[in-house]
Amino acid sequence: MKKVIVGLVVMLSISLHAQGAKTDKGVNKVVMILVDGIATDQFYKANTSSIDAMTKTGAFSEAYVGGRKGGYSETPTISAVGYNSMLTGTWSNKHNVLDNAIAQPNYNYPTIFRVLKDAYPNKKTAIYSSWLDNRTKLVGEGLPQTNNMQMDYHFDGLELDKKRFPHDSLNKYLKRIDAEVAREAANNIYETGPDLSWVYLEHSDDMGHIYGDSPELYSTIAYEDALIGLIADAVKLREKETGEHWLVIVTTDHGRMPADGKHHGGQSYRERSTWIAMNKPTTNDYFKNNTVAIVDIFPTICDFMDIPLPDETAYELDGVSLTKKVDIYDLEGFCFNEKFLKLKWLTTANESEKAKILVSYTNGKKEGKKDTYTLLGETDIQNKEFNGTVKPNKAFKYMKIVMQTKNQITNTWVKIN
Repeated sequence: MKKVIVGLVVMLSISLHAQGAKTDKGVNKVVMILVDGIATDQFYKANTSSIDAMTKTGAFSEAYVGGRKGGYSETPTISAVGYNSMLTGTWSNKHNVLDNAIAQPNYNYPTIFRVLKDAYPNKKTAIYSSWLDNRTKLVGEGLPQTNNMQMDYHFDGLELDKKRFPHDSLNKYLKRIDAEVAREAANNIYETGPDLSWVYLEHSDDMGHIYGDSPELYSTIAYEDALIGLIADAVKLREKETGEHWLVIVTTDHGRMPADGKHHGGQSYRERSTWIAMNKPTTNDYFKNNTVAIVDIFPTICDFMDIPLPDETAYELDGVSLTKKVDIYDLEGFCFNEKFLKLKWLTTANESEKAKILVSYTNGKKEGKKDTYTLLGETDIQNKEFNGTVKPNKAFKYMKIVMQTKNQITNTWVKIN
């Protein structure tokens, strides 16, 4: 049969085989969609009927990128940096992608694809992208640093085919590439149902750089939204036919400059301002009542897909699950006289819950080594603060603090003063 989905500005057809999709009944699967460079206020100004329809029965939250402003985790609001924060669940002080050159990623902080493959080698992965570097550099396919990890399916590198997609001064060729990427993603997801997929759409960022806040940009956002609707419809159809459970997460990687909405990279509120949309509802009070972060996507996927993490990975994640109960958030610490430690945090929980507090005075993870954590003490999360004494190692100017409850693990770095 032939399924035709009409977008806002394009008509794309998906060839759906008569025998139907290959079923994997009851299994949880995820597709991440990252559409580049749409600040929250720009999202609100554009026609986003596809995402709006998805979140009507799902969930939506304003979000941020850029790490802790002015702190150890402050992260450039640049495209590849944002992608890698999503993929690794960490800020740039850990994953070490600082710009679009992607010169020296620290693969000791694994991507969500790698942790899935480590836990479930037979699970299938896919990437559909207008930018080849997403697979070859960020995911690090085939590199010894990623244990030669391979994606099971990829559709990317179209930007290198200048004969098929001749480049023009206004980068309109990326509009055609995004359409091809979305169409392939919709077809392949429907037909093969990879367990974890990433779809990357680029055209919106280029239009932002060229036009800034403008009708041209808002029209482009609507165009990208139509492509997202194409993929979301394919997911819904497959879910209906197979009995699988699919989580669709849509986000963006950075906002835009305050003055004209053209560029980005700094730490202004608007450059840090993003959003996250999901097709499934959540009872998570943190998601409902706070500005969430791009690094929250990694633990959300782990929770939905039941991906177990080794402690050395879990202890480094800078995000929290957007579907699982969150006991504590906004953990931060202060050290005085190289001896006294004070921790503070917030909670959405009303009940008491014990938390273990662990400390490491080394950063071996950066070099692929294991850090040794020792127990500082335990406390009730309702106390919202903890005081203790520490014995830091001056070779590393920070201490790594982990708080662990029955529902989550969260961490912060504390500068030794």
